[in-house]
Amino acid sequence: MDKMQETIELLESYNQNHIVKLLNKIDDVKKQELIEQISKIDFQQIMELYENTKKEIEIKENKIEGIPYLDKEKLTKQELEEFNSLGEKVIKNGEYAVVTMAGGQGTRLGHTGPKGTFKLDVYGKGKYLFEILIDNLKEASQKYGTTIPWYIMTSKENNKQTVEFLEKHNFFGYDKEKVTIFMQSEIPLVDQEGKLLIGKDLKIKEASDGNGGTYSSLRESGALADMKEKGIKWIFIGGVDNVLLKMADVTLLGIAISQGVQIASKSVVKANPHEKVGVFCKMNNHPKVIEYIELPEKMAEEVDNNGELKYGESHIMCNLYTIEAIEKISKEPLKYHSAFKKNSYVNEDGKEIIPTQPNSYKFESFIFDAFEFFDDIAILRGKREDDFAPVKNKEGVDSPRTAKELYEKYWERRG
Repeated sequence: MDKMQETIELLESYNQNHIVKLLNKIDDVKKQELIEQISKIDFQQIMELYENTKKEIEIKENKIEGIPYLDKEKLTKQELEEFNSLGEKVIKNGEYAVVTMAGGQGTRLGHTGPKGTFKLDVYGKGKYLFEILIDNLKEASQKYGTTIPWYIMTSKENNKQTVEFLEKHNFFGYDKEKVTIFMQSEIPLVDQEGKLLIGKDLKIKEASDGNGGTYSSLRESGALADMKEKGIKWIFIGGVDNVLLKMADVTLLGIAISQGVQIASKSVVKANPHEKVGVFCKMNNHPKVIEYIELPEKMAEEVDNNGELKYGESHIMCNLYTIEAIEKISKEPLKYHSAFKKNSYVNEDGKEIIPTQPNSYKFESFIFDAFEFFDDIAILRGKREDDFAPVKNKEGVDSPRTAKELYEKYWERRG
């Protein structure tokens, strides 16, 4: 009873009376589960995030400048060899690990199930996104004579299905002992009045806290400690949906080592000033990625002395870190961004409401917001046709059709 009273007082102090009403209606088992969930929620944080949704995003233009990068196409043969040799050494020594963010569902693609289980129609018989990534890992492992440790981040929503899928396909021939699966953390959803949504299971509705949650999830799950035990020094983090992702790019790794930086990233040039991608820049002398919705139009169109876009280096979720960098970031709170979305919920009478309009805020942190904790980042400009073929939308840009085309053309060129 004390616990119940304590929970009620907590909920009332944060204006969550609808949950109090629910607690008084449900059976003891459900009540216990809900009280347990409530005890783990940081209400202060959620309310601050909710208050932030009412504020305007402000970017002071004078604090932003372009960022230096190296163009892979323009490296001399000697530079390329030097970088590659530095990178190869790390991988051959078993000091390199790969993390794949695979917490999403394939809903936007019209696919039921984890996004990594989506089958891309290549060469007639098709390949799963997970299978394409594993091909890439197997090729690198063969080339450098070592099996690269692979960490897959799932979500509560898709963990079980992901594990079952990979086991059913025997990890597509990758050494299962070298694969670690861990889960991403979640954060509650709130409506326009700051009230937490209740789901059909009569629990507070939560959603994954964005790809920025990867860092703390690595630490909390024990995956980071596992890497340290294995003697890992460099960690690559990428998404599950780019079918041209190079997860062991020795050039990128070599550049990071030679520049003595703790973080590195690969970019491709924006297709046009208004392409919907985040771009690299320096803000207050720290590396940063500005989301397209936050970049003023005037800046998006600005060109440098060579006639190239001043803010033209797109972030393509191809990031590299020293293990010390991950450790540092994993202890720092990242800022959260809010997205206004449609989410079903259960009302006070226990009736499920399915909205037709956006009705609630989802809070997520972005992986690139951690770049601001460092003074410098090494950026390698790659080529879209070699490095970036995401599968995000059912049709049009970044769809299975465009990814299939880019993937097949790439392998034709590779012969």
